[in-house]
Amino acid sequence: MKIVVLSDTHIPKRAKSFPELLIADLKTADLIIHAGDWQHPVVYDFLSAFGKVEGVHGNVDNEEIKNLFPAKKMIQAGHFKIGIIHGYGTGKTTEKRAIKAFKGDQVDCIIFGHSHIPVLKVVEGILLFNPGSPTDKRRQPQYSYGIMEAGEELFARHVFFD
Repeated sequence: MKIVVLSDTHIPKRAKSFPELLIADLKTADLIIHAGDWQHPVVYDFLSAFGKVEGVHGNVDNEEIKNLFPAKKMIQAGHFKIGIIHGYGTGKTTEKRAIKAFKGDQVDCIIFGHSHIPVLKVVEGILLFNPGSPTDKRRQPQYSYGIMEAGEELFARHVFFD
């Protein structure tokens, strides 16, 4: 199962469209996960044309997005339980807020966004994955999004581009 992971697209405020590299991966995705800050429902409409979309809302999303997506969600991808959250809030780092949000839940992976900073690491047996942003890199050297493979094992990697 190929999963394309996005966050912080901020369309149309930060970008008008998705990069071609990302679109090529969307065409072969079995599942698309968006970790919030869609900015506009047109992003959901666009992604839905490629397949099933799961996601959560972020701190800049409007009521229309909030009606489509919760603040926190758990999904099953193959044999794996994945927690999804944007990660905004006060105190601690975005990563620590994401971990805290799923404390006590049985998850194999936590996908989060908000910081626009790509993260890929394992903490206490849980894969933490922030895909960064494909449209608003902020102070990062490159734009990014994520690809996950859910088979016998769960693998994640970033796709970085200029």
